[in-house]
Amino acid sequence: MAAQLNPTVQEFIDAVNAADQDRFYAVLTDDATMSDDGVERNLAQWTETEIFIGNARMRIESVGDGGTELVADYTNSRWGSMRTTWRFVVRDGKVSRFETGQA
Repeated sequence: MAAQLNPTVQEFIDAVNAADQDRFYAVLTDDATMSDDGVERNLAQWTETEIFIGNARMRIESVGDGGTELVADYTNSRWGSMRTTWRFVVRDGKVSRFETGQA
């Protein structure tokens, strides 16, 4: 049986793929943080350019660590398609941190 995504992580991905900002921010804690390729980023600025203006899409390739880690084919209009890793910290049903980088 293939590993399943944590439901909160699934909601994060669904919001990204739907380009739904309200839905995306609703799945994050108020104090959520993130890093990209090991560099801490301003979450609002990063998501605006990398996800929403960039028309991002995620296609999951594999899932690990109880559904909070994944490898995805991540595509946006800024960088094209790339294989990426994602790690999520889920707290009280919301994402409090995510880390992404090239796989």
